[in-house]
Amino acid sequence: MLAAETHAFLTGLADREPVDEGLWLEALTHGSTGAARDYQRLEFLGDRVLGLVIAEWLHAAESGDEGRLSQRLNALVSRATCARIARSIDLGAHIRLGKQARDDGGADSDNILGDVMEAVIGASFVTHGFDATRTMVRRLWADAVGGQTGQRKHPKSALQEWCAGNRRKMPDYRLVERTGPDHAARFTVAVSVHGVGEAEATAGSKQEAETKAAEAFMKRFG
Repeated sequence: MLAAETHAFLTGLADREPVDEGLWLEALTHGSTGAARDYQRLEFLGDRVLGLVIAEWLHAAESGDEGRLSQRLNALVSRATCARIARSIDLGAHIRLGKQARDDGGADSDNILGDVMEAVIGASFVTHGFDATRTMVRRLWADAVGGQTGQRKHPKSALQEWCAGNRRKMPDYRLVERTGPDHAARFTVAVSVHGVGEAEATAGSKQEAETKAAEAFMKRFG
């Protein structure tokens, strides 16, 4: 059964009672608990539902070409954006983690928060249907869609174009270090351009670390 505070949280989130409590518990359960079922299957579903909702939204609201729409979509459904929205609603307080995972900071991990946010969307789709889930996503993502998320050029693309424009070799990304347990891993990546210099960044995924390293490089040398 859902704890009373989690039941109230989910009711407010979806604007309706969380029917099939077992499914919602699954959406909030990390594998570190040792439970028979965790959020991974619902995360798989929620990822697709989120992508469809955002793609439909962008298609109706924006006039950009396919490339610009794809850039916006990728940014809006990224793990970093999902984790940021999860933090804004304090989703981490309701995630079921094993003791070690919680002690290691799993409740504030981008990886876990992003995955559980998608799992919650999947649970909403299964129990409440597409229309109600679309309404929930549109409410949660309103600021991100209305703001600058994905509007500017992706830092890695910007760095590639800078290299081409300055007749430099393409950037080289190198994993410097991976630390922490699997559920709360931290990746440090260095990006270098021959004859120019190097910049490093650390993040909760290798892809995000590469993005931050490219951004740091452009700030320093661009």
